[in-house]
Amino acid sequence: MRPPPARRALLLAAALLPLAGLVGAPAVRAEGIDLALLTAYRQDGELLLDFDARLSLPRAVDEALQRGVPVYFVAQATLYRYRWYWRDDRVARVQRSWRVAYQPLTSNWRVGFGGFNQTYATLAEALAAASRSTRWKVADLTQLEPDASHYLEFSFRLDTTQLPSPMQLGLGGQSDWSLDIERTLRVD
Repeated sequence: MRPPPARRALLLAAALLPLAGLVGAPAVRAEGIDLALLTAYRQDGELLLDFDARLSLPRAVDEALQRGVPVYFVAQATLYRYRWYWRDDRVARVQRSWRVAYQPLTSNWRVGFGGFNQTYATLAEALAAASRSTRWKVADLTQLEPDASHYLEFSFRLDTTQLPSPMQLGLGGQSDWSLDIERTLRVD
């Protein structure tokens, strides 16, 4: 006794499903930077910034990291005061830089921030540490005019200018190495 046609089609689809991964379209991999959190707030006489960027590295950047090439990420925040009669006035600008590198002898990932270095077991942990910050001081509240309107321009990017010189030569037209995100945030 043969199963009904609808059931046969379902059985055939179930049998072919494992083979679907072997042929057809290549696997889709999302690459880039997503900003999960960006908040500016006033506390203890300071304007502070919290951010959390989620990184998904392109294959070229991932391969360079696996081969021991250090990669740098830069976060920059610029505070402006709105002026209707002229260009907006820049009140403050702050910048932070992280260095992520693989240590092949110890099979660990090292994240450097200023003079501080931290070791991580996996690349995901290292990238998570290099792409977030809390209580980052942007400006003193005395720098903000009480009756003026202010806004903050935030950017987080992969800094290719700090790569070794031989690697910088061929990066001009490669989109794999252009990872960045920019956001504007109103400061109340």
